[in-house]
Amino acid sequence: MGLVASPRLVSNGSPIADAWRLVARPPTAAARRTRLAGTVVRYAAKPPGEPSGERELSLFRAVEDHLGSSQVSRVIYGAIIGLALVVALEHDPPRAGVMVGTLLVTGVAVGLAELYSEIVGTEVRTGRRVDRARIGEIAADVVAVTFGISFPAIFFLLSSVGAMELETAFELAKWSGLALTGFYGFCAARLSGMGLLAALVQAVAVAAIGGFLIGLKAVIH
Repeated sequence: MGLVASPRLVSNGSPIADAWRLVARPPTAAARRTRLAGTVVRYAAKPPGEPSGERELSLFRAVEDHLGSSQVSRVIYGAIIGLALVVALEHDPPRAGVMVGTLLVTGVAVGLAELYSEIVGTEVRTGRRVDRARIGEIAADVVAVTFGISFPAIFFLLSSVGAMELETAFELAKWSGLALTGFYGFCAARLSGMGLLAALVQAVAVAAIGGFLIGLKAVIH
């Protein structure tokens, strides 16, 4: 059965805005397919002379696929590790450049450990070697973990070139970690069909893990 794009479901926003609408007001499965079809029609039917909509359509699909993938949990996992590292080093902070290197190296180390453990675990569980398709899936999760851990490095990189004070970089690294975990918690709840209030509660609950780390550090020091 073909998909028909309803005019009411065809928006005129950006690809990221279109994907966000699926989170902010998650439709039923049928309506979601119709809305996706409408987005395809909008990007594919641009007037002559305008840039092709293929890039925008690819971005829309990438955002939607990411929010519906297992990578979300891996980003949250990595973000919590990165936040714990930032909080642990804040009391006696190293130079900004050292923080950049520490976060990047930790992200790579944890990512490689994740890759190795997943491959070995899969082989032990299935009794056969991991095929290329499965390695690709594992690698995508590893990249997500590495990104979550290394994400705060951007603030320390800016501090290293004089764009902000080191103390400001630490504050932004902490609170952006909380925001990232809370955002993904909210998206997961909305895409699973939860109401707005329940999704906000879940977002707060996920972010509370990071809040606990910050609060514990404040009590200890």
